[in-house]
Amino acid sequence: MGKKKRSQPRPSTPPLSPATLLKLFKEVKRPMSRAEVIRQLKLKKKDKAAVKDMLKELAQAGKLVRIRRGYGLAESMHCITGRLEIQRQGYGFVIPEDSRRKDVFVNQRDLHEAWHGDRVVVSVVGEPKAGRSAEGRIVRILERGRKVLPAKVIKRMSGGDWLCRPSDPRLNFGIIAGLKDASVKLEPGDIVLCAPGERIDPTMWEGEITQRLGVETDIAVQEALVKSNHNIRTRFPSGSMGQAESLPPEPSDKDLHSRRDLTDKPFVTIDGATARDFDDAVLVERLKHGYRLWVAIADVAHYVAEGSPLDREALERGNSYYFPRSVEPMFPERLSNGLCSLNPDVARLTMVVKMDTDETGRTREIEIFPAVIRSHARLTYTLVNDAIIEKQDEARKKIAPDLLPMLELAEELARKINALRSKRGSLDFDLPEPEIFFDVHGETSDIRPKQRNFAHQLIEEFMIAANEAVAHFLIERDLPCLFRIHPPADEEKLKNLFRLLSRTDKSVVMPKEITPKKLQMLVASMQGTDKEYIVNRMLLRSMKQAKYSPDNEGHFGLASEEYAHFTSPIRRYADLVVHRLVKSALQQGEGTPAPIPGRKKLLNVANHISSRERVAMDAEREILKRVTVLFMHGKVGETFDGVISHITDFGFYVELKEVMAEGLIRLSTMDDDYYTYWPQREMLVGERTGRAFSLGQPVEVVLEEASIERLELNFSLKSVVAAAMDYKDLI
Repeated sequence: MGKKKRSQPRPSTPPLSPATLLKLFKEVKRPMSRAEVIRQLKLKKKDKAAVKDMLKELAQAGKLVRIRRGYGLAESMHCITGRLEIQRQGYGFVIPEDSRRKDVFVNQRDLHEAWHGDRVVVSVVGEPKAGRSAEGRIVRILERGRKVLPAKVIKRMSGGDWLCRPSDPRLNFGIIAGLKDASVKLEPGDIVLCAPGERIDPTMWEGEITQRLGVETDIAVQEALVKSNHNIRTRFPSGSMGQAESLPPEPSDKDLHSRRDLTDKPFVTIDGATARDFDDAVLVERLKHGYRLWVAIADVAHYVAEGSPLDREALERGNSYYFPRSVEPMFPERLSNGLCSLNPDVARLTMVVKMDTDETGRTREIEIFPAVIRSHARLTYTLVNDAIIEKQDEARKKIAPDLLPMLELAEELARKINALRSKRGSLDFDLPEPEIFFDVHGETSDIRPKQRNFAHQLIEEFMIAANEAVAHFLIERDLPCLFRIHPPADEEKLKNLFRLLSRTDKSVVMPKEITPKKLQMLVASMQGTDKEYIVNRMLLRSMKQAKYSPDNEGHFGLASEEYAHFTSPIRRYADLVVHRLVKSALQQGEGTPAPIPGRKKLLNVANHISSRERVAMDAEREILKRVTVLFMHGKVGETFDGVISHITDFGFYVELKEVMAEGLIRLSTMDDDYYTYWPQREMLVGERTGRAFSLGQPVEVVLEEASIERLELNFSLKSVVAAAMDYKDLI
């Protein structure tokens, strides 16, 4: 009898993969242990290790949740994966990765060991109530938002380690840390980067100091710690730097092929005095029955191929990050300030949006095409305002004589476009933004409102027109687009505003439908009155955050039906995506066009860059707060005039007039009466005296404390009697 032939081992059925495991959990409809998974799939012993790794991978991705000895399907256990954002009061919200889901509120006691910025799984334990988020508890930390924490050195411990406290006031614990490099010299008050280790107890962690940043009062140190707090990259990887260095300093003859030569046309750039990256150049010409507006935008997509090292790094960053003394650009300076920047008197590759308008400024015809231009002047907002708007002779002498008529025509067209935008209901909030001024030693000398003039408005109008034209161009061709959308404002907050105003002004009537046009009319009617401040503030708080989406939902604030970002591809990744989509549209029918991304891919990109935009905004707010607190530290005890900017049940915030700073007056410091918060009327009312404090009310305050640890300014009222009004005067 012959020797029996050895059979080959049967392959696992079905093919073993994380997707197979996930499908099994959905079919079984209950939690399972690893052993049960192996039995259900009829796997062999050799597959045990692979199953263990895949279950761990699915748990790390937030698809499964570890429970006791088994795993459960996250979606079936009412679990949501997202980023944790902790508020100053101690509680937090999980922002879901699935943008269709709503934020989940997490009480402080249910945060467990999670920190602000962590990627977490939250178990939803309570149904959402009217106007409130669903409530949940953190069941797993998938990924730490920060691998190192900026911290302040408090003191040296007896064993040689250092006691530190995280610089982020939302992280309420201490760190006992040793030095990675024993040669580093530290002093109490220094700011360091600390890699946290294991948790010692609820209020203390162990860790290791990896780097000394410097003294707390140094603005550069404050910027470095804010960048670390928000995971903002400060170095470009070697791959992207190598790709940038390999690019030529100027466009080559090959780059100019198939482009329209517009180098003779008098394009100009108009930017801030300190700007170094110039995305856009403009030109306006007179037509027989209207105007021709040319907007030329740097053709970054020509140099940065999708999927290349430069592209991957730009996508990760999402946008450039601007700080008072530094910038972390989306692209290396070789591109952002050089090859792609529309610097004067050099040839630059651009994508041009040519818009022909009628006499009113309404766009009637659009053409988009690749071109090469040569900027004829690098102008600033201040110079254009002084020369064109104010007609100052000295300023006009600084601009080439042949450019002056073009700029005057540009002002004429911009005012007409602005009038059209205003007519359709576009909202413009006249709220000042702070600008930080430094002395020769690099220390803060003042914080004042940014000066805006019509030269800023001129460029804004042209950029909005170009962005709308590009969105229309893609929609008209039934092609995908990455839209810039702005959801309608919070209706309940808007109704509260109308109710509040109608109590003291009978001309204010609640409209049947609250549209941007109705809100614009309200703002206009209150301009120059004592209610202007209240209206602007409450309207701003009712607005939702704009974001990116492959679905066109319109832009509420601009009252625009179709809007995309196209005009800043050097500093916003969204614009680079739209440039590529436009190029694909232009290549249709010409050989092999670039592939057009599907909705799912665009949605993933939109969610990521929207989140990075929020990071940039949060970082900007934090550094402003830090610089403001440091600036005000030497002014403790001084008296300031201010206006009540926000009211809560624990006190009210005051915005100063002399300095752009805001601080808190706590009810616990007011001993003349017991005050009750009336949220529907935005008031605090004294129970005994009837004195009231309301939004927009002028007050005189004394600065009691400027705390860099808590990022707070605390005031006291100089005179309660003088500052307060009787509530009967306000209802």
